[in-house]
Amino acid sequence: MSRIKVRQHVNPLSIIYQQSLTPPDWSVVYPDLSAPIHLDIGSAGGRFLLESAQLDREWNYLGIEIRQALVIQANRIRDEAGVSNLHYVFGNINTSLATLLASLPPGKLQRISIQYPDPCFKNRHAKRRVVQPELVNDIARYLPSGGEVFLQSDLEWVAQEMCDRFSENPAFRRTQTNWLEPNPLAIPTEREIATLNRGLPVHRAVYQLSTNPTYA
Repeated sequence: MSRIKVRQHVNPLSIIYQQSLTPPDWSVVYPDLSAPIHLDIGSAGGRFLLESAQLDREWNYLGIEIRQALVIQANRIRDEAGVSNLHYVFGNINTSLATLLASLPPGKLQRISIQYPDPCFKNRHAKRRVVQPELVNDIARYLPSGGEVFLQSDLEWVAQEMCDRFSENPAFRRTQTNWLEPNPLAIPTEREIATLNRGLPVHRAVYQLSTNPTYA
């Protein structure tokens, strides 16, 4: 499976990424719409989702990625592998997440993962970071009670900042006080494998939507 090289970082605030996506017809995308959905935000080249979908055919897997070339490539590789419970969409979560979540079959979104997001190191670029209060609000609005959000980064301050955004929202509770060890998901990302091979720590947390959320 040949893979293309794509620019690693893009500015999600750029005007070229401000158009909201048009969701596909999910009844065409997934043969079984009764299956629960795992959404991976920032799916990159899609290897994590591809292997997850191959391992567990009882779930539908969905990735959203801002780099269109990676989305085209990931869907091509999916087709070549004959995986039917997997789809990738091109979109900027800052402008498209609510539209995407609202379009999904009601009650089927059960898990969201945000793994190794672009840290956007400079403070003046903080608004480019993936996990903003607006994103957390959108997830709280559409994730069913008991649904989970999995957060992961090799940079502790990035993981902690993501946790802070979810902890600030009363709809969510953290399932464990300390960083999770080991990874509760069956498939590691390429970044996770590389980090662990260097003997470095990975910082993980899971948040669950409360049964009786009190968000506005």
